[in-house]
Amino acid sequence: MTTHVLLVEDHAFTRDGLRAAINLESDLRVTAEARSGEEALDVLARTQASAQPVQVAVLDIGLPGMDGIQTAAEIGRRYPQVRMVMLTAHDLRDEVLAALASGAHAYCLKSADPDLLLLGIRAAASGSAYLDPQIAHHVLGSIRTPHATSPLTPRETDVLRLIADGQGNRDIAANLGISVSTVKLHVQEILVKLHAADRTQAAVQALRQGLL
Repeated sequence: MTTHVLLVEDHAFTRDGLRAAINLESDLRVTAEARSGEEALDVLARTQASAQPVQVAVLDIGLPGMDGIQTAAEIGRRYPQVRMVMLTAHDLRDEVLAALASGAHAYCLKSADPDLLLLGIRAAASGSAYLDPQIAHHVLGSIRTPHATSPLTPRETDVLRLIADGQGNRDIAANLGISVSTVKLHVQEILVKLHAADRTQAAVQALRQGLL
């Protein structure tokens, strides 16, 4: 099944590169493009009534006029079925939080490996969430304010914090001095308690709820 993508990027060179990378994948296809948020909304007004509606919108956060955050919020209001991937050259904490608050389902860095963008698009399309590991570490590691009551045990919180740092099960086990099997059990408990589909979504949920 092919995921139809709307690419919203004002720089032609960057847009060409993103289109090429996405269209190389057999399950992804850029079927619509826009150079601004306003144009993106016009495009969606046409495509969503067609035989090939857009399922994922990839948005540059620094669009001229209506920026990516404003555009994401408006798309979410008008077309809640469209999943959104925010693309940026920066890993600024305030930008990330604003993008998540606007309804973005994935947040990717332009400087990262293109495979991470593809991962973000696929995660968004499947109903999951994705944060670039550099962004997850930067954002989650910087939040040290008092938290609401957490459903997680202290050990589960430790595991989730290391997940947010981009560590795999073996590294987490080594850091915490526990077995890989125990880590897997903790991860399963975290997913259940946070109602998350996968590890990345759990990290995003924890960010939104102030649990880390």
